[in-house]
Amino acid sequence: MKALENLGMGLLRKLDPETSHGVALKALNLGLAPLPGLVTSERLRCSVAGMNMANPIGIAAGFDKNAEALHALSRAGFGFVEVGAVTPRAQPGNPKPRLFRLSEDRAAINRFGFNNEGMEAAAARLAKRPRDMVLGLNLGANKDSDDRADDFAKVLSRCGAHLDFATVNVSSPNTEKLRDLQGKEALAALLAGVMEARAALDTPIPVFLKIAPDLDEQGLQDVAEVALASGVAGVIATNTTLSRDGLKSEHKGEMGGLSGQPLFEKSTRVLAQLSVLTEGKLPLIGVGGVGSAQQAYEKIRAGASAVQLYTALVYGGLTLGAEIARGLDQLLARDGFANVADAVGSGREAWT
Repeated sequence: MKALENLGMGLLRKLDPETSHGVALKALNLGLAPLPGLVTSERLRCSVAGMNMANPIGIAAGFDKNAEALHALSRAGFGFVEVGAVTPRAQPGNPKPRLFRLSEDRAAINRFGFNNEGMEAAAARLAKRPRDMVLGLNLGANKDSDDRADDFAKVLSRCGAHLDFATVNVSSPNTEKLRDLQGKEALAALLAGVMEARAALDTPIPVFLKIAPDLDEQGLQDVAEVALASGVAGVIATNTTLSRDGLKSEHKGEMGGLSGQPLFEKSTRVLAQLSVLTEGKLPLIGVGGVGSAQQAYEKIRAGASAVQLYTALVYGGLTLGAEIARGLDQLLARDGFANVADAVGSGREAWT
C-alpha cells in the first residue's frame, strides 16, 4: 500500500501544488488512493464535545474545501473529518499561484482566500454524507460581504442539519481584515449570532472556534474569556501563521499563511497557554505541524483532546493519519495510559 502511495506522491510532486491537490481529490474519489479503513482501540476511542470518535486524529479543513470526497475520507483512518471553509456565496478566491510547497521545511504557504463553491453546493453534498463518520464544516465569510459576522451564521443555518460539528474560522490570514473579528467585542458579537443560529437547528451541534497562532498574550486571554462566555463547545488551536522564522525554502517570502513543521512549536505553545487560560473547561483540538505520532502525542500532552493534520499529508500521503493513530496507540501503551483522555494535559508544563 505504501509503495503504491509513494509512487503516486512522486508523480503529484511533478505538478504545481494546486493542480496536484485537485488530482489527488479526483484519485481519491475514483478509488485510486489507498484507504486504511477504521483505526481504533480501547486506548484511542474518545469523546470530544459529546462526539464519539474511533481515534483522536482528524483531517483539518482545507483538504476537501467543497465536501467532494466524503465517502472516501470516511474510510481513510481518521477519527473525524473537517471540510471547508464554505462561504454563503461561491467565490474564486485570490489570484493564482496561491499555494507553494516549501519542501526543505516540510511546510506550505497558501493564500487561497476562501475559494469555494458556496453553501448551496456544499449542503447538497453534505446531505448525502456517510453516517459512519464524525463530520464537521469550517464556516467562512465572503470577501465582499456587507456583514461578515452574519455570514458564519448563514452557512451554519443552511448546512447544520447535515453536520456533527461546525467551526467558526476568523483566523485565516488570507481574507483582508478577517482576523480583526478575533477582537474581544467583535468576536463576542459574532459568536452570539452563530450560537443563535445553532439554537435554531432541529438538532443543535457543537460549535468550535478556530484561532490564529499569532495572538499576543492579551489577545489570547480575550479569546479564552469570550470562548468560555459564548457557549462554544471548544477551540481549535491553531490556524496558519504569518511568521517566517527559520525558513530555508525558496518560496519563504511568499505572502499567505504558513503551515507544516515550522508551525509545530508555536501552535503547541498557544495550545498549552489556552489550556491554562480555560482551566480545562473547554476541549481543545490541536493543529499545526503534526507530522508524526510523537508530535500528535505532544499536542495531546500539551492539552489537546484531539489533533488535526493537513500539510503533513502533502509529504507523507493520506495513509499518514492511520499511521499516526497506530503510533499514538503504542505511545499511550508505553506510558501506561488506559485511554487517550488520561494523557490530555499531562505534559502541559513543558510548553508553558
